[in-house]
Amino acid sequence: MRTAVLLRNVTLLLTLALPLLAMAQFQEPTSEELKMTEDPKAPGAAAVYLNIEEIANDRIHFQKCYVRIKVLQEKGKELATVEVPYLHGDSKISDIKARTIHSDGTVIPLVGKPEDLLIYKKKDKKGDELQVNRRVFTLPSVEVGSILEYRYTIEYDDDHYSSPTWEIQRPYFVHQAHYVFTPFKAFLYGSQNATSSYLMDERGHPVNSLIWWPKLPTGVTMITDAIGNHSVDVTDIPAIPSEEWMPPINSFLYKVAFYYKSSYDTKDFWVSEFKQWTKDVDHFAEPSKAIHDAVNGVIVPADSDLDKAKKLYKAVQALDNTDYSRVKSESELKQLKLKQAKHAEDTWKQKSGSSEDIALLYLAMLRAAGLTAYAHKVVDRSNGLFDITYLNLDQLDTTLVILSTGGKEITLDPGEKMCPFATVNWRHSDASGIRQTSDNHNAASSPGQVYPDNKFVRAGDVTLDNHGGVTGNLKFVMIGQEALRWRQAALRNDLSEVKKQFDRWIEESIPEGVEAHVDHFVALDDPDSNLLAVVNISGSLGTATSKRLLLPGYFFETRGAHPFVAQDKRLEPVDMHYGDMVTDQITYHLPDGFSVEGSPQDAKISWPQHAILTDKSITAPGKVTVYRQLARALTFAAPEEYQDLRGFYQKVAAADQQQIVLTAAAAAKGN
Repeated sequence: MRTAVLLRNVTLLLTLALPLLAMAQFQEPTSEELKMTEDPKAPGAAAVYLNIEEIANDRIHFQKCYVRIKVLQEKGKELATVEVPYLHGDSKISDIKARTIHSDGTVIPLVGKPEDLLIYKKKDKKGDELQVNRRVFTLPSVEVGSILEYRYTIEYDDDHYSSPTWEIQRPYFVHQAHYVFTPFKAFLYGSQNATSSYLMDERGHPVNSLIWWPKLPTGVTMITDAIGNHSVDVTDIPAIPSEEWMPPINSFLYKVAFYYKSSYDTKDFWVSEFKQWTKDVDHFAEPSKAIHDAVNGVIVPADSDLDKAKKLYKAVQALDNTDYSRVKSESELKQLKLKQAKHAEDTWKQKSGSSEDIALLYLAMLRAAGLTAYAHKVVDRSNGLFDITYLNLDQLDTTLVILSTGGKEITLDPGEKMCPFATVNWRHSDASGIRQTSDNHNAASSPGQVYPDNKFVRAGDVTLDNHGGVTGNLKFVMIGQEALRWRQAALRNDLSEVKKQFDRWIEESIPEGVEAHVDHFVALDDPDSNLLAVVNISGSLGTATSKRLLLPGYFFETRGAHPFVAQDKRLEPVDMHYGDMVTDQITYHLPDGFSVEGSPQDAKISWPQHAILTDKSITAPGKVTVYRQLARALTFAAPEEYQDLRGFYQKVAAADQQQIVLTAAAAAKGN
């Protein structure tokens, strides 16, 4: 954002700076703080925040941060490393001061130069490159019982504004926190703040509103003083919850986000943003002559609409997706005589583009082929949930394509490398956002996952000796989300590294004492086929006695890693990402002279409309085969549904503990 005119007043600057003088010096710890070994307000906590203070001033372009932490356990020492992100070139970090105070009062100040690291580069809406860096420093000589204290300042260029986000809830309990924001002068009150300065948004529109988006604890409100400074004071803020299978927790945490916009009304904002977004989409995806020529080189007139869509999908999937390879720098683009894509034909000509570029190229090609297709912008469910009260289109970060054909709509995810036709990454399914339609209705969610589309088959054929030694092979067949995950892992790693990662992953489902290593994959680079991993195993399985051999009934469930069983209460909703069907079949070939004395009982455990477990075992001469299938349609569950969810998995866990008992035949008596 830019100011047309920048006026400064020395007296005003001094006045605004007065509240910051309290931060000029460190705070001496109390004897109680030094002696503290645990915190009754945060039982079992590895650390607690004693004080946090954040001051942001867009009038004079800076942010200041001051933090005090008490380390109570070894894990809490991780807070000694501090990372401060900032926008390279538009801001700088100064006045870093830090010290460690031991429990006996000894003070060890920070010395040395902090490290400066690149986090990532990205393009803003105007196409300009933004480089986000982080300044990293580590407090010295940290012990359990230490108090960590640090402060720093971020100074911005005159044409940059922070519009801060206050992260009020932290990974550890917060005793006290104080936040203050002084906005750009045009948004301050009083005749003394009258100014001809103004802000412009990225589209060149005058900004007329300062908006804040608060999620605050009950009883806490933001205070705006007579001048227009905004402040929040909080005490006793609980740590960020940590429960398995939580939704994106960032959407539920206490925070306040400020932002400057050219509209305040929620409805007007989204109507305006939708119009601009769809205009930008249609401009980029306009079927130019170059796009028509490209389409005619891929399809033939005799193709059905669905065949056309599939052929074009395969063509764009074959392009270099830089989100899975590497985004080229400005100098590399210039050397290769490439440019940032402004139109779909740029992406096609360069055979390379981001996920967004490729999705919009596919949209352009469908339209050039005479098909009806729309763009659908959704939130990434792994990062957050769409909140219509948060007036920021950037929370929607993924473009899907909707094909309308044969009286139905098919949702496609062309920007996801290795994603099969008509399959959507779970992160983009059941996700809210905005979409193009024929009737200008713009709010819509993408379809959810259908559990039979996500199959995972684990099959084994193993041979036992009379001491429980085992050799054999396993086959893992993946369809849907697991196949997509491993194919995308192969895009970012060489084959040997993928094998190592797969070995580590399946280790959790292999009995202790058994080693498992991938021999090879089948169709790792073919998203239209089932993905197969062939795994060799060896080692020792079960327990041998003088007359019996005890084996796990359910080979792949012996580690007992069943979700929710150990947690008796639930505070947060459950998000299991997508429904699926896991099928196990293991055949044990018995050692000579052994027979089956007992095997798992056939069973069916049902949570109606949500999940069902089916167990079955078959005994035949010289072998026993155990079959298990867990089909789960459930994706989301509210906290009030948790006891039913937990009860189902408790029954599953109990069933999975059953054993196979083999008995050795009695030795024949002599004459």
